[in-house]
Amino acid sequence: MAYLSFTEFAPAAAAGIHPFTPKAPEPDPVPARFSALEWTVVAIAERDPLSSLKAPGRLAVALGTLFPERPNPKLADPKLEALRRLAVLTWHHGYQVAESAVRAFLAAGFTLHQYELLARSIVSARAKRGRSISQ
Repeated sequence: MAYLSFTEFAPAAAAGIHPFTPKAPEPDPVPARFSALEWTVVAIAERDPLSSLKAPGRLAVALGTLFPERPNPKLADPKLEALRRLAVLTWHHGYQVAESAVRAFLAAGFTLHQYELLARSIVSARAKRGRSISQ
């Protein structure tokens, strides 16, 4: 038979707090959201190749002047560019993106909850389309 020492709860009882009262649930964090413009950047990033994340080399620049290809997909707004870069990586690699890419995304002003929303949305879209993530 076990015994319960009520002397442990005496300070709480003196303060008017019932010792077995459950804690109030903690409020949910602010739900992660993206603006319509940000979702557009994510959608456009689906068509961007991984090579769009690298600066073009000297040969590519020289050939680009002779044979113009598509325009540079890099965005002028640094925050949107960080979103585009992470979206391109996520479209190509799913959840397996470099930690440094996620850090750059967070440093641009986004939150970890927004990263989770982005990754879930992209992986879900790829699954619905029957496309596997390249390894």
